[in-house]
Amino acid sequence: METKDWFSSWFNTPYYHTLYKHRNDEDAQLFMKNITTHLQLPKSAHIADLPCGKGRHSIYLNSLGYKVTGGDLSENSIQHAKQFENETLRFEVWDMRKTLTHKYDAIFNLFTSFGYFDDDNEDLQVLKAIKSGLKDNAVLVLDFLNVIKTEEHLVKQETKTIDSIEFHIKREVKNGFILKHINFSADNKEYSFTEKVKFLTFDKMKNYFETVGLEIIDIFGDYNLNSFEEKNSNRLILVAK
Repeated sequence: METKDWFSSWFNTPYYHTLYKHRNDEDAQLFMKNITTHLQLPKSAHIADLPCGKGRHSIYLNSLGYKVTGGDLSENSIQHAKQFENETLRFEVWDMRKTLTHKYDAIFNLFTSFGYFDDDNEDLQVLKAIKSGLKDNAVLVLDFLNVIKTEEHLVKQETKTIDSIEFHIKREVKNGFILKHINFSADNKEYSFTEKVKFLTFDKMKNYFETVGLEIIDIFGDYNLNSFEEKNSNRLILVAK
């Protein structure tokens, strides 16, 4: 039996960051610029980035002039992010299922950082926790993948070599989850991890939000904030309050 959730062990390894080191920062920055402009967030706004990973979105949001607090369960990631702290940028180890002690003007949950749990109640707990940290009229921005298009274009198998590590990746949709099996050898050891993200359609997501009392006010299908189309959109971006 695994004693840990898959993400608390995998995200805390240096190999996770190796595999994803070429993620597109331009996309992330374009999205942050577009969404803060669309929301008309004043520069006095305090944004929570949850979970923040190594802090790339948080650092960029802070460079736009916002006060930002980044939280992540991975101590490894937070340790890395802390080198970028300043008076208006803070990072802390944070479990997004726990009720928030502070209130924010906006909370961002980015890059498919939701739907990790087997039990729907734990996903609902994340939304309840986020809601507890929203000031009056504050917004949640949840950036998820569009599962319908993802399933249709699923790359079932691929190999990526990064920093001399050969990552063997297999993807499948099974038991209500999109699974990504990652196998590799590094430092004379065999590793095997599986990323699990719940197959959350817009309808199911809407149901989640309604259950916890969050009202969806905007739906976008990409980082340029085009409207969401189930067949064609790459992302499912929800703005709620």
